This record gives sequence, structure tokens and C-alpha cells, in this order.
Amino acid sequence: MNLRQLPNAISIARMFLVVPVVLSLLQLKFGTALVWIAVAGVSDGIDGFLAKHYGWQSRLGSILDPLADKLLLVSTFITLTWLGLVPLWLLVAVLARDLLIVIGGVVFHITLGRFDMQPSRISKLNTVVQILFVLAVVFFHGDFALVPWVLEALAYITLATTVVSGIDYVWVWGRKAMKIMREKKLSH
Repeated sequence: MNLRQLPNAISIARMFLVVPVVLSLLQLKFGTALVWIAVAGVSDGIDGFLAKHYGWQSRLGSILDPLADKLLLVSTFITLTWLGLVPLWLLVAVLARDLLIVIGGVVFHITLGRFDMQPSRISKLNTVVQILFVLAVVFFHGDFALVPWVLEALAYITLATTVVSGIDYVWVWGRKAMKIMREKKLSH
């Protein structure tokens, strides 16, 4: 394997961490789940560092890295909802936003051409808030008790950033699509 592919290999390995995280949660082994989530977090930092520090960024890596993160986060949300630890309405909001982005990206790609989606600041904030919420839920139901209102507050903050982030994607990419369509009309 070429060393330039190491960040991509780490991202792919992170995708496989979904299995032990989900199994640990389903077995109510929250401490073990936290260890696996920590391993995933460290691997995310390592692949990002390697890609940026050594200039090993690639189009494949720009897809694999967020895909690995999203796969782990969504799987964890689904599992925690299944266990009754995350409200269904929050899972629906998270999944609806992600589906909106994926479907919008596919439609954009098919109708207007290739694009490089860069996450916005609100999207990055949303990801951080979602991760903090998931960690708080796992901590709360593990050996580390939090005050219940903290989880409830984090749930509503997660909902707010999820909705605002989804609206931001629609707004930004809708405007880009309109601009491209206008330019195509003018060139014909």
C-alpha cells in the first residue's frame, strides 16, 4: 500500500468500528462503547493529520472521511433511539437532514455536474453538537451520571443545529444551483 493511501485506509477501518460500538450499546456496555467511540475519534484525528500534514488529501478521502464519521454517528443515534435513550423526534430530524443533503447532492451532481461539498461552519458545529449529545447519552447511562436536564437541553440544542444546518445547506446549494442554471441559459 502506498503511504498516501493511509488516511483512506484509516477512514475505512473507522467504518468497521460501527460494529463494536453498536454491539456494545445493544449489550448496554456503555463503558466499552465509549472506548470504541474514543478509538474512532482518535483515528479520525490521525487520518486528518496525515492527510493535511503530508499533503495526502484526495477526492476519495474527502468522501470516505465524512462518510465514516456519519456512518458511526447515525448508527449510534439509531441504536440509542432503539434502546429508548434518544427521542424518536431527534433521530427523525437527524436522518431527515442527512437524507436531504445526500438526495440534494445526488440531484445536483446528476443535473448540474460534479461538485465539492465543503461543510459550512454551522454544519461543523452541528456535527460537534451531535457528537457531544451522543457522548452525553452514553455517559449518562453508563457509570457517569449527568443531571437529566443536561441531556434534555443537549437534545434541543442538537435539534436546533440540525435544522439550521439543513436549512443552510438548502440555501447555499440552492443558490449555487440557480447560479449555474442562469449561467447555462446565458451561454446558450
